[in-house]
Amino acid sequence: MSTDKYDRTAASWTARQYADSATYLRRRADLIAPGLASGDLVLDLACGDGGLGAALEARGLRYRGVDANAAMVAEARSHGVEAALGDLNDFVPDEPVAATTLFRALYYARDRAAFFAHVAAYTEHKLVFDVNPRQYALADVVHDLRSAGFAHVEARPFFVPQRVSLGPLAPVAAAAERLEPLARAILRFRFTYVVSAFS
Repeated sequence: MSTDKYDRTAASWTARQYADSATYLRRRADLIAPGLASGDLVLDLACGDGGLGAALEARGLRYRGVDANAAMVAEARSHGVEAALGDLNDFVPDEPVAATTLFRALYYARDRAAFFAHVAAYTEHKLVFDVNPRQYALADVVHDLRSAGFAHVEARPFFVPQRVSLGPLAPVAAAAERLEPLARAILRFRFTYVVSAFS
């Protein structure tokens, strides 16, 4: 897969992608950390500049990133992130990981079911990723996960905008995530699910 389009944007990627990167990445980490123990290793596929690392390390987790773009890997390393160059479809870590994450990059999986099976082979506890339900039918994604050996799947609405800071309205958005009929209606037009799949 070609990632050349990111060469010129790797520097300060996280700061430029998110209106409130601290809140956005903290909320991601809140959904990744449950069930993991201090010292567990999280592998972040398509990690970009490794911006998620600090939020996970603050929870006592170890973080390792992988990205297919050399400029992104160099940027991550410049921030002290342990990052490797690799294609998420083929990369295999040198040791099993407690959790694998993938955000804003599911479309890079050449064959979604095969990708899930590949990740399951080296992930001991769970896979966490986001899904745009207007792009992928959640039921199809769940089917592929279960076929890959992930027996338990949870999908939670994630109402944190990327380009706009909610400020004092953030608790309102968080509350809306838990109101199932309202959340389903909102997801028809905007936002994503964060899916946690357990073996």
